[in-house]
Amino acid sequence: MLLAQILSAMTVTICMLINSVMIGRFLGINNMSAYGYGAPLLLVFTALSNMICAGSQVLCGRTLGIGDKTGTDSCFSTAIMLALLLSFTGTAIVFIFPDQICILLGAGPKSPDNPVFELTKDYLQGFSIGASAFMVQQTLVPYMQMAGGRKRLVVALGLTTVCNIIFNLLNVFVFKMGIFGMGLAYALSYCIAIIIFVDYLFRKNKLFYFKISLVKIQICFQLIKEGTPILANQICLALLPLLCNRLLTVYGGTVSVAAYSVISSVGNLCYSLSVGINGVSLSLSSMFFADKDKKSLKESMRIIFLYSLIIYIVVDLITLTITKPIVILFINDISAMDIAITGLRLLTLSFIPCVFNSAIKNYYQGIGHNKLTMIICIMQNFVTKGLCAVILSQFWGITGIWLCFAAGEIVTSLLLCIYVSIKSIKPGFSLDSFLLLNFDFGINENNCYDRSITKAEEVVKTSESALDFCFDRGIDKKTGMYIALAIEEIGNNIFAYGFTDNRTHNIDIRLVIKEEITFLRIRDNCQSFDPVKYVELHQNDDPVSHIGIRMVMKIVKEARYENSFGLNNLSLLL
Repeated sequence: MLLAQILSAMTVTICMLINSVMIGRFLGINNMSAYGYGAPLLLVFTALSNMICAGSQVLCGRTLGIGDKTGTDSCFSTAIMLALLLSFTGTAIVFIFPDQICILLGAGPKSPDNPVFELTKDYLQGFSIGASAFMVQQTLVPYMQMAGGRKRLVVALGLTTVCNIIFNLLNVFVFKMGIFGMGLAYALSYCIAIIIFVDYLFRKNKLFYFKISLVKIQICFQLIKEGTPILANQICLALLPLLCNRLLTVYGGTVSVAAYSVISSVGNLCYSLSVGINGVSLSLSSMFFADKDKKSLKESMRIIFLYSLIIYIVVDLITLTITKPIVILFINDISAMDIAITGLRLLTLSFIPCVFNSAIKNYYQGIGHNKLTMIICIMQNFVTKGLCAVILSQFWGITGIWLCFAAGEIVTSLLLCIYVSIKSIKPGFSLDSFLLLNFDFGINENNCYDRSITKAEEVVKTSESALDFCFDRGIDKKTGMYIALAIEEIGNNIFAYGFTDNRTHNIDIRLVIKEEITFLRIRDNCQSFDPVKYVELHQNDDPVSHIGIRMVMKIVKEARYENSFGLNNLSLLL
């Protein structure tokens, strides 16, 4: 799950990096500067698609958590239509107001002495033609993840990258459409992924169904509301290059802007690892929060922090070691090359504090702290870095601008720690403090039974242990026996049919007792199997066949099944 999410986040950046390399190598320094000036608008399209993605992850995390199939389908259908609407609107604006947009981006006045202006306009219009393909593909990524199509997702993203390279080379050597063709090639490469996604998502018996009748204006507003923090985050990511481009133009001219294009491309590739990791954090925190599962919330955040730290220590070391070869790959202008090498090395100082800030930010969004998330987004990605860029450039010029990234992240981390120390119900800076959960959040741990099973012989032991747990808490004998029977029968069935491929699997049992409700959830990472539907489809078969599953379905008050994030989830109400 984590690998697929990281790869999906990296694909956009890799394709932008490919464009950057092709433009720098084959079209020259003016085209590279035009690409740098046009990048903020591409980030706006990315921001809109990420807003929809984040809103989808939050809403679907909640609907999947409570088994609301209609709500899940409505979210899916509305997200696709919203992506199409926003992309068509954005394309129209780019073609109606091209000169005004280029001036706003800092490409300078329109004049014969400024070729960068027209080149910037060409690149933006080329990309805008295929913007709808770009946004729809980005919107479908989290749904592929939730539907369990991780292998197909990785293949689709890999083909997108390969097609981007092929389309760029065709533009350079065959069609010769200049930077306009580069923008068009970048956007159209995403059509390949859409074809693969649609073939998977629109099949029968999938987790999501697209229906025009389920497109709801209320869901549209909810998607925007839940995704607004990410939108603010991405808009700030677009505004910061705009500010930096203007400062660099003042202190170093268009050569510095070209160097910044290189730094941005490489930096975005490194940051995309964080985006992928935190996309997982957002989905899981939303689902666990809806499930009132405090223990899993805490554990998921601990793992996110650990993985992030390890990954970015490695990224820092690699980037610092091969900085010069990386820059040479993009440009061969000596003056721009020296500026880019210094800037890229200083940028690496921001990676570790950035991943800490981003993980916390996505977690807060997942648990519904949207205002706090938006404030962190604005502070992290524009206010602190922008102020540091303006102030530090006064003393150290271009070097001060490069230092703003690390300085801004560190200031954001300090402000976040101060806020947590004030708001947290627990003193200090432990993980519990940063969770910012109410004292009475979740189910009392004394009324929760959690076990993870990896061996067949553990099924009966877990069943007996769960029975003792029920008796210790005053559950009547009949209900307790039903729970033990459900764990044993479903568990044995999973081992018999799911643990057959020599891969590592596990079964997670969660039993919750709350007032007069007893809830049992059985989750496994084996091949997809819906026992609820199986019983419905085989009512007239031999009654001895799968008698264990049949008994379980008869004794429970309610049974729900869904396959999300590649996991089988069976929820039983007794």
